[in-house]
Amino acid sequence: MYAEHVEIFDPSFKSLVQGNVYMERLWTGARWTEGPAYFAAGRYLIFSDIPNNRMMRYDETDGGVSVFRQPSNNSNGNTRDREGRLVTCEHLGRRVTRTEHDGSITVIADRFEGKRLNSPNDLVVHPDGGIWFTDPTYGIDVDYEGGRAESEIGASNVYRVDPSTGAVEAVATDFVKPNGLAFTPDYSQMVIADTGMSHVENGPKHLRRFAVVDGKRLSGGDGIFADCTYGLFDGFRFDEHGNIWSSAGDGVHCLNADGALIGKLKVPEVVANVCFGTAPRNRLYICGTSSLYATYLRTNGAPYPG
Repeated sequence: MYAEHVEIFDPSFKSLVQGNVYMERLWTGARWTEGPAYFAAGRYLIFSDIPNNRMMRYDETDGGVSVFRQPSNNSNGNTRDREGRLVTCEHLGRRVTRTEHDGSITVIADRFEGKRLNSPNDLVVHPDGGIWFTDPTYGIDVDYEGGRAESEIGASNVYRVDPSTGAVEAVATDFVKPNGLAFTPDYSQMVIADTGMSHVENGPKHLRRFAVVDGKRLSGGDGIFADCTYGLFDGFRFDEHGNIWSSAGDGVHCLNADGALIGKLKVPEVVANVCFGTAPRNRLYICGTSSLYATYLRTNGAPYPG
């Protein structure tokens, strides 16, 4: 028997989920939660509440939730770099920033070819230190989660920030609205979500898979790796076996390495993003619309990122 939030489509999913655990709502009170990032050294989770212009901090030791930063420039995606520093996408600031160990903030990227970015959305860090991020227009479309403005670039691209020079390079320019992204556990491939259905009738709501060449550029990605069957794929993470745990309209969808849907974790709110936490990385933190959820799994998240 499995808890009522577990929906199995393929027997392989049974080896990934616990039959005797439940979906926990850890906190509620947000307008739109996003961007969870886990910091093992402090046993806490940082996540964004975009419309409320704040970042929240969940303390794993006592279950408390407090405001980490407000205002946050309508922060969206968060991750940590190889030195354990917080790296953040800001909608209102239209930039990618890094929070240093002393609390000061460094701007990583805010322009491409002299033009302001749209509204950086989600990001990941490569072992070489390069920061990869998506830049759709959600933060400049309306004032609700950023500031309404015209796109100076005129496109929604995926970028890489060179760790040595700081140069911002476009690595994918054929997306409608690039959104979540993640490297496979061995960093040989990258999967990127396109949520263009939000702007284009019958537009994309799928994942595309690319080869990572020399850690600096992408190739392939011409076909659809997986299409979302309920709502949109937004943020997602890989487990150690190469399965994808992705946000969707009805919860979290689990896709195997071939892109097939093998199971779901039902959540009572639309899910925007997920990440793995705890020391063994066997707890999945889930950002629902107004709430933070979590459940324990039998699988473990890929070692990096959190």
